Amino acid sequence: MASTMIVNVRLFDGTALTSSTTVGISDELITTVGGPPPGNTLEGTVDGNGGVLLPGLIDAHVHVDDEDQLQAFLAHGITTVLDMANQKPEITRSLRELPGLPQVFGAGLPASAPGGAHTTKMGFPLGSAVKDGADARRFVAARVRDHADFIKIIVEDPRMPGTKALPADTIAALVQASHSAGLLTVAHAVTSTAVGLAAEAGVDVITHAPMNRSITPGEAVALAARGAALVPTLTMLRGTAGIINARSMFRLLRRLNIAPPVHYENARQSVAVARAAGLAVAAGTDSNSEVGAPWHPRFGSSLHDELELLVDAGLSPAEAIAAATATPARIFGLTDRGAIAPGLRADLLLIRGDPTAEISAARTPAGIWIGGQRVL
Repeated sequence: MASTMIVNVRLFDGTALTSSTTVGISDELITTVGGPPPGNTLEGTVDGNGGVLLPGLIDAHVHVDDEDQLQAFLAHGITTVLDMANQKPEITRSLRELPGLPQVFGAGLPASAPGGAHTTKMGFPLGSAVKDGADARRFVAARVRDHADFIKIIVEDPRMPGTKALPADTIAALVQASHSAGLLTVAHAVTSTAVGLAAEAGVDVITHAPMNRSITPGEAVALAARGAALVPTLTMLRGTAGIINARSMFRLLRRLNIAPPVHYENARQSVAVARAAGLAVAAGTDSNSEVGAPWHPRFGSSLHDELELLVDAGLSPAEAIAAATATPARIFGLTDRGAIAPGLRADLLLIRGDPTAEISAARTPAGIWIGGQRVL
């Protein structure tokens, strides 16, 4: 087998950097760490010049539609993306495992309330609406047939004006049906009430974070105790808060005490509370090109925005790197990536600076490998 050796690099081991070492690659896999690839014909040696080698980055919340978007992710060192809903599941399927591009895992259609915005305004088919607990089993069975990797549930705040929300018992039925099918559940939740509904139902991952108030230490501890996780999408929430608070109608609803406050600082504080409670935090951007979306984080580069916002919210740079590598790999059961070890996929990112000291160093990669193939 043709092989490559990357020499003179320090590795990110999930918490810190190792001393200078070597990494061997054969075909798609890492074969050795600390020595030459055994029994192979060495095709090339890459001198890392004392740089830092990271696992390929994972964006744990995107909406991807085409190969150009995947190229944009790859150019910024992102080798895996988790698609959190697509109006056309066949698009997600067509983008899976394209050679030389980030691997796509997806939810397909999200579960939402009948008459909600996802089916009336955002173009999702009527069949993605879930009527009741019995219908939850039908929905999950359909996602299994679509080869979904996890189940997305739109958990809305029923007190929001004009909002259609899934009842608590339907959310719980969706979680139960998903777990029976061996699938993880991810809840869209942007208010404290929505987060509470998702938590009570036993959802595995909360994506976004409440902007009406921060999650409390008690809420974070309870989520952490049952192994749940948070994907806060701070980049998306910061942009969304700015857009919403600029709308005169929203300001009027706030003065009338009809709509809850929307403050980015509450989402930021939720991350700090989650970290203190030991609640797993993974990096996701909500990058999208959807017409009805309030904000459009850029494909690829916005993950680096997200890492910097996570550091601003209280994570160390090393914790932020873990939030885009080992943590989402563990949460979503991606056992073949997220670290640099023999037998794992050779998805790698070479950095000249030290991102564990200054997270912005990860913005300028000196080398990118995906599935053992060097693309930069």
